[in-house]
Amino acid sequence: MSEYEIGKEKQEEKTVKLTRKLRPSDIKLPPGYSIEVFAEGLNTPISMIFTDSGEILVADAGVTSGNGKVYRLTKNGFELVADGFNPPLTGINYYRGNIYVSHRGFITIVKADGTKQDIISGLPSYGDHHNNQVIFGPDGRMYFGQGTATNSGVVGLDNDWIAKYPFFHDYAGEDIVLSGYNFLTEDINAPLSKDYACTGAYAPFGTPSSPFEVVKGMLKASGGILSANPDGSDLKLIAWGLRNPFRLKFDCYNRLFAGNHGADVRGSRPIENSPDEFQLITPGMWYGWPDYYGGQPVTLPKFKPEDGPQPKFLLSQHPMIPPRPFAVFPIHAAIMGFAFNYNKDFGYYGDAFIAEFGSEAPETTGGRPLPEVGHRISRIDMKTGCITDFAVNKSGFGALYSGEGGFERPIDVVFGPDKAMYVVDFAVVPEGEPDNFIPNTGVIWKITKNN
Repeated sequence: MSEYEIGKEKQEEKTVKLTRKLRPSDIKLPPGYSIEVFAEGLNTPISMIFTDSGEILVADAGVTSGNGKVYRLTKNGFELVADGFNPPLTGINYYRGNIYVSHRGFITIVKADGTKQDIISGLPSYGDHHNNQVIFGPDGRMYFGQGTATNSGVVGLDNDWIAKYPFFHDYAGEDIVLSGYNFLTEDINAPLSKDYACTGAYAPFGTPSSPFEVVKGMLKASGGILSANPDGSDLKLIAWGLRNPFRLKFDCYNRLFAGNHGADVRGSRPIENSPDEFQLITPGMWYGWPDYYGGQPVTLPKFKPEDGPQPKFLLSQHPMIPPRPFAVFPIHAAIMGFAFNYNKDFGYYGDAFIAEFGSEAPETTGGRPLPEVGHRISRIDMKTGCITDFAVNKSGFGALYSGEGGFERPIDVVFGPDKAMYVVDFAVVPEGEPDNFIPNTGVIWKITKNN
């Protein structure tokens, strides 16, 4: 039996043991709003869109099956539109009759006749984070975020992809000069010996760096925002220095915003107290990764792990002092998809509503238990940058942990032509197993403003 089949068999066993309870009344909303289950029994839904004709498309990340898929909602349920995408499929969009699919390393269009065409390939998506959903700007170009290979700039034992991609690492968005700090770990390439590996920044595992070493910049940079024509031509790097810009959106003033994930307490260079960031994206800007978090230098005492050394700068010179985020979220909130509301009847006109996936403790928190963050929809006041809960389980925790029938892993927020908010809830994740998602436990919720 193959490794994939064994994994699938184990997940099927868990599915039998674990059924998801759905009880909308367990979700707390502001007065005047109601919530219901719109769709259930999905695998790992990660992205939902409405086409120009009002048709609903939903993407499955493919992490439980090894096969990313795109579905169309019909009166008879979900119908497969296209599959065969490299997991994780991270997002879909619709533009001029084509479906744009972002999946590991590629952006692929699905044409009206069902044929597929890769329009961008070779993206540096074989590490911890990937290329994300495509959006289209007022200039008619497409924009998307590209995540980093590592947690904080150094390949280490926390990167389980090393064996498959031993020469992979992070790539800078412009020429940078390194400080030359190296990190000593067990050498996974020599498991039967007591050898150690010395690894530097922006380098493959086991490759040290030198003081004042120059790393050349790349167009397809890690932690960047890229733009291209709708056919994939004229690819440009717009900004970089973002750890994982999972979702992008333009507001009604044509300002580009990104939700960016903070660093974890893991790996060779663990970072404590790194917040998630809601960033206003300015072309040509460097946003601080791997040496600034929440707009602050990593050398501040607050970023020192409890049982680890004070992080030092990996770059001896920084491209600029990075901007402070438009809004700062709690550490490990894991902000995901978001949408601006321009429907006056729904309330909170002009504000952003964002899905918080929640912590993957203890893997990402330095061994500490699950913090009371995430597993909710938050509202960002776009006038002040203040963040408040909009929809959250009454306990404040995920449904599996608390035993409630509400949110588990919210990952996308979409406003429909019917003036309702739709929340894509990824799947149930067993406690202590952040990389296992139980099939058929994905849900789409619908939130409406009562008349």
